[in-house]
Amino acid sequence: MKTRSWVPYAFLLPNMLIFGIFVGLPAIYGVYYSFTEWDGISSPVFIGLENFRHILTDPNFLDMLKRTFIYVVLVVPFTVISALGLAWLLTRKIKFANFFRTIFYLPVMISFIVIGLMWNWILQVDTGLINYLLSLISIDPINWLLDPVMANISVIIVTIWARVGFFMVIFIAGLQNISPTLYEAADIDGASDRVKFFKITFPMLKPITLLVIILSFIEFFKTFALVVSLTGGGPINSTKYYVQYTYDVGFNQGEFGVGSALSLILFIIMAVITLIQWKISDGGRV
Repeated sequence: MKTRSWVPYAFLLPNMLIFGIFVGLPAIYGVYYSFTEWDGISSPVFIGLENFRHILTDPNFLDMLKRTFIYVVLVVPFTVISALGLAWLLTRKIKFANFFRTIFYLPVMISFIVIGLMWNWILQVDTGLINYLLSLISIDPINWLLDPVMANISVIIVTIWARVGFFMVIFIAGLQNISPTLYEAADIDGASDRVKFFKITFPMLKPITLLVIILSFIEFFKTFALVVSLTGGGPINSTKYYVQYTYDVGFNQGEFGVGSALSLILFIIMAVITLIQWKISDGGRV
């Protein structure tokens, strides 16, 4: 009987140790602290499910959760559709396709903090570039970051701008793996571009689309740095989403037990919705 070599496991060991120390152990401690009352200094006191009862009956939490879901439900479809549309256009035989791929991917290489600060300057009421351009065509300044509705719209637009290039690349990889013979057969039958897209391209991309939906949902539900640097959660907490709310409770208010419970609830929410998406799509096969 052939014995297994220990060499591959030796190569994996450093990564597994780093993961266990910096991810695994903190996660275990986080679960424990979620059942305690702890201010980060004194010894934690076990209080059972009290943190979860407090969270689920707190109207501020429920308002924040509703606001976060609205943000995610709006930004995910627009991001997925935009990424798919760009990928489809840029895999066709058009001039400067590689140039446009680079342009759309560039924001992915910029940190969220820089993106938020840059767009914060662009969207300023009096000194922002957007309002200056609008003034050239006699349009009054818009309170992009000072009005609750416009602030949410601004966050959605900037989020899509920042991340559409990443998901576009995933779709491009999926499009390039579709056999050209399928399109050649459709051309022989006289199929239009629209028919080819809905009968060949989109069905063949269903596993990739499911992956993009799951990844984008998880990423946008955890959005933090971009929103903090763009709006700071304002005005009047109108753009304070789940992770920023958790950060404020844990670090600004010093309720580390409640913050840990919020993190555990976030993990459960994302796990449940991911499983639902996976089940509905039959693992991306339908």
